[in-house]
Amino acid sequence: MTTRPHPTGTGAPPDPAALPALRRRITAVLIASQILGGLANATGIALAAVLAAAISGSQALSGLASASMVAGPALLAMPLAALMTRHGRRPGLVLAYLLGVVGACVVVTGAVLENFPLLLVGMAVFGAGSLGNLQARYAAADLAEPGRRARAISTVVWATTIGAVLGPNIAAPAGRSVTGLGIPATAGPFVWAAGVFLLSAVLVGILLRPDPLLTARALDGGAAHPPAARSLRAGVTAVRQSPRARLALVTVAVSHTAMVSIMSMTPVALTRHGADIELVGLVISVHIAGMYAFSPVMGWLADRLGRLSVIGLAAGLLCCAALLAGTAGTSHGQTMAGLFLLGLGWSAGLVSGSALLTDSVPGPARAAVQGLCDLTMNVAAGIGGLTAGLIVARAGYGWLNAAGASLLLPMAGLALFTSRRHGTGTKGAAESPG
Repeated sequence: MTTRPHPTGTGAPPDPAALPALRRRITAVLIASQILGGLANATGIALAAVLAAAISGSQALSGLASASMVAGPALLAMPLAALMTRHGRRPGLVLAYLLGVVGACVVVTGAVLENFPLLLVGMAVFGAGSLGNLQARYAAADLAEPGRRARAISTVVWATTIGAVLGPNIAAPAGRSVTGLGIPATAGPFVWAAGVFLLSAVLVGILLRPDPLLTARALDGGAAHPPAARSLRAGVTAVRQSPRARLALVTVAVSHTAMVSIMSMTPVALTRHGADIELVGLVISVHIAGMYAFSPVMGWLADRLGRLSVIGLAAGLLCCAALLAGTAGTSHGQTMAGLFLLGLGWSAGLVSGSALLTDSVPGPARAAVQGLCDLTMNVAAGIGGLTAGLIVARAGYGWLNAAGASLLLPMAGLALFTSRRHGTGTKGAAESPG
């Protein structure tokens, strides 16, 4: 007797006894893709501003490189979510990484032709690769037990550390490797990034089977959910109807915006106070370590103490970071401490917010809600990044940190209100995966 295919396309739901092994295999594939995706993204970003300045001939225009890399994911977040909602995580992640390949190739073409608008278009598309890495954290949560979702998310986020640390260190050899081909050395990292993103796409396309989202739906009785329940409109409705989902979305967006705004202008503040390039690189490396290396700790805390408790921790860490960095002046050690706490606060907010979002909406609408979350965080961060430069130019780095801290007040207030009105939710929602 043959097994009748399940409407979700995954076949019959897997035997519950096989779920632990399936979770481990899916997590291993996602970790590998995160390492590669983080490596490709960090390799390209390392010299993006330098490349933009060289092609445009203006230091003032170099900031458009990072703005383009934020704008790309913001524009692509919802279409990618729509694809995942219909067909699962695997095709969405593969497409994101392939767009990273295309974007890298367009960047290199723009550099060779010395065409600045084409360069910016390429950087925007290149940003889709980072969107794939962001969406992978939700794929890790699809099959996780409700009480372990935050740890599943944090494990995949942690894997980005390896690629993010290695990427900037291979930018120089990547540049030297292409000079004989008529490609500017500052575009060399994008050549290597294209190859690494392609490897990520192949890895996910071949090994991320069965699809975690479709499998989770099968376990949840996917046949009972009509397509309308999985639409983007259903996702927006789910957020409007859930106070916890709204808090989760605000937490992720505010944490990301505060981090991007302060971090992006820290190198400028450091150089104004006499720091050299090596010290700036060290401060940013410590910041990246705070962002990723301790994410498993944040995941463990979110599962053990509750999502809302860790959201409160995120607000406290980010406020302390703004206070330290904003009052550091010529104390580079204090700035470094502030940036480390800024990374920790971002990690706490991203992990706890992502887990709470997954807990708080119906299974069929999750992919759409998660895409809406990434759209919101990227748009907010893009606005924050552009505004940060204006604040520093007109008022100074200290006032930028004060503005970043003020963003946290609504988040903390909403968390306190949600906790008092709806309970603390210490161990995650007691619901089946999917």
